[in-house]
Amino acid sequence: MADHHIGMIVPSSNLTMETELPRMLRAREETVPGDRFVFHSSRMRMQKVTPEQLKEMNAQTARASLELADARPDIVATACLVAIMAQGPGHHCTAEDEITAVLKEQGAQVPVVSSAGALLSGIEALGAKRVAVITPYMKPLTETVVNYIEDAGTEVVDSLSLEVPDNLAVARLDPSALREHWRRLDLARADAIVLSACVQMPSLPSVQYVEDASGLPVLTAATATAYRILSELGLDPSVPDAGALLRGRALSAGEGHQGGGR
Repeated sequence: MADHHIGMIVPSSNLTMETELPRMLRAREETVPGDRFVFHSSRMRMQKVTPEQLKEMNAQTARASLELADARPDIVATACLVAIMAQGPGHHCTAEDEITAVLKEQGAQVPVVSSAGALLSGIEALGAKRVAVITPYMKPLTETVVNYIEDAGTEVVDSLSLEVPDNLAVARLDPSALREHWRRLDLARADAIVLSACVQMPSLPSVQYVEDASGLPVLTAATATAYRILSELGLDPSVPDAGALLRGRALSAGEGHQGGGR
């Protein structure tokens, strides 16, 4: 049995990433035995999802990275998608490099994943060229996310803003509501659905349901982050009932749920 130590940098008001990511990897432990996952978090202050507070939060990245370096994790994931995307196209590379440099200075040379970069690589892994997106943000921030995704080469055919500015209120949204929200999207040209372009908006209980109902691959910022973490650790990216992105080799071979997809 191998233990994998995962460091997470999260906004101080984020309640969801530390819930959904462990839940996914715990389900993987039951389905694909042999690996265990341990989580260590460092927090950066942020209450309202506004450009000003997002910028202030980003300024705390080095301090949070130093704290995690002391724990000697096997990988570090930074989990605030819009905080990175709000800094301009491609900024996830800059953010990942900044964290990597701090960790390296402390003797912790480990992979670094951002939820923003993970979402882009998750879309690419599904082979999707066109996506529809749901966010909890106000419309200007949703437009920022849309522009970021499109700058990376994926067309966003439609988007839905739930317009919840308070970050704690986002965490308290009912994930089952997404089973209806997705029906408000125009999916005529979509290859995949980004059910939650935010690591704070709960979505995991609805991912497989919406994938099965829509006939399209479904991913979220959280499932994409889990995919990148497992891939960077050299592990099969398989989590049961978490959508096509996390079907993995083991689940595709019949060791878990196989619904959904196209």
